[in-house]
Amino acid sequence: MANTGLHWLTQVMPDPAAFRAHWQRSGLGLMPMPAGRCWDVLSVPGQLGHPTVDIMDAGPCGPVLADFDEDLVSFLVPVGTAARWVGTGVRGSGEGTWIVVPHPGRVRRRVRWLVPPDGSGRLTDPALLELALHEAAAGLCGR
Repeated sequence: MANTGLHWLTQVMPDPAAFRAHWQRSGLGLMPMPAGRCWDVLSVPGQLGHPTVDIMDAGPCGPVLADFDEDLVSFLVPVGTAARWVGTGVRGSGEGTWIVVPHPGRVRRRVRWLVPPDGSGRLTDPALLELALHEAAAGLCGR
């Protein structure tokens, strides 16, 4: 699974094969990658993001990252979503931005995959993500 996830992730780079080989050889766990080419990223506070992942676990969910102290949970979504997303407390990363991505086959402590890429190209559906965010927020409010 790690190799197919790695292959899929590196398709955003100008020379995917060379980048993949460098990443494997270097042993580096984290690499900067451009958003807005094959996927955008929507990031939410961890206290909202973790219950959202739990809600989406029942259905199809694309790759999801958690950073540092689990303060931020980031969903990989279709290109263009970040530019169209309207929501308080949601940070979008699209064309012209870069994010730090962990190697899908290595365990990292600072940035890690909650849902690793599986190589299928599946991304989180923005409409389903919005519904799950609303449900998670309602749960946090005790409703």
